[in-house]
Amino acid sequence: MNPLDALLETTTARHAHLCPKQVLGVRMGLLAGAWTGIDVPQLDKRLLVIMETDGCCADGVSVATGCSIGHRTLRIEDYGKVAATFVDTLTERAVRIVPRLEARQLAADYAENERGRWRCQLVGYQRMPDDLLFRTQEVRLIMPVAELISRPHVHATCDRCGEEIINEREVARDGLVLCRACAGFAYYRPA
Repeated sequence: MNPLDALLETTTARHAHLCPKQVLGVRMGLLAGAWTGIDVPQLDKRLLVIMETDGCCADGVSVATGCSIGHRTLRIEDYGKVAATFVDTLTERAVRIVPRLEARQLAADYAENERGRWRCQLVGYQRMPDDLLFRTQEVRLIMPVAELISRPHVHATCDRCGEEIINEREVARDGLVLCRACAGFAYYRPA
């Protein structure tokens, strides 16, 4: 079985089905491995992935790269885009990979015996050359990788709510140590 087929089998088992966005995610992860020179799926934490959406594509990327939220090697910055940035944590070189807009239409050319847009994308995305399927762009993170990843076992306590803050995510303001929520960056508010 070729590596793509094996990874698609794994993502199908985890996700309970296979869809075009999972194929995109697996292919993105494989391309990132080739671009960075990191063997994927990785067995260490050298590759960091920042996904720009959650869902099916993220599952495919996770399977292909070995990166996961639990290992702190997969992050979600939800921009609502099927895109991801892959970072070599040793060199800090990074590549952002996004499917080309025209790939949806081109997929039918690579799925000659398939009917329907969804089936054409499912099959075509598996067969299309990388350069027709994806756009790659070398990028730089706006903060150093070490700051993004943080150090293990670093803890603080929020002076306002009293909750523990890990991974150096505290905010210093007016001589206080605050969690992001108490500093005004909450994604929630009390009911």
